[in-house]
Amino acid sequence: MLNQRYIVLDRDGVINYDSDDFIKSADEWVPIEGSLEAIASLNAAGFRVIVVTNQSGIARGLLDESILAKIHSKMQQLLNKKGGNIEAIYFCPHGPDSDCKCRKPMPGMLKSFAKDFDVDLSTIFVIGDSLRDLQAAEAVGAKPILVKTGKGQATLLNNPHLNFLVFENLYDAANYIISRH
Repeated sequence: MLNQRYIVLDRDGVINYDSDDFIKSADEWVPIEGSLEAIASLNAAGFRVIVVTNQSGIARGLLDESILAKIHSKMQQLLNKKGGNIEAIYFCPHGPDSDCKCRKPMPGMLKSFAKDFDVDLSTIFVIGDSLRDLQAAEAVGAKPILVKTGKGQATLLNNPHLNFLVFENLYDAANYIISRH
């Protein structure tokens, strides 16, 4: 196993503003203030960033994989301008009623990442804004972090029993990780 440091991020609600109507085009993809800088800071501190995201809008017919690729291209281009990079993006195109192993809270995408990059998931922080992000991280023994952006505040209010690290946003979470690792 290589001595690499990784951070796994959910996309919608963590890196970019989320929408109940789904992000269906590159124009609708808007970064949350400080999120791109946070990723660039993580990169500068030696972390490789991976995105793991449910994209049920594909199953719902709201967008297709070519549009999703354009959204991710915009995200990478804006991030590159800030000096950052996302190493890989894993996405689940299935809907909530699918019997797939990849849609969070199932850990399939995290397991694929671990296999592809030869990573011990117990050493990895997984940052998300929803309970399913945290559950997927827990299922593989990773270190879940909740951010209050996106659905994070509602996740916290609806699950007062949660015992995870919680931060206002990705920028604050990144600063915490960088300062301690």
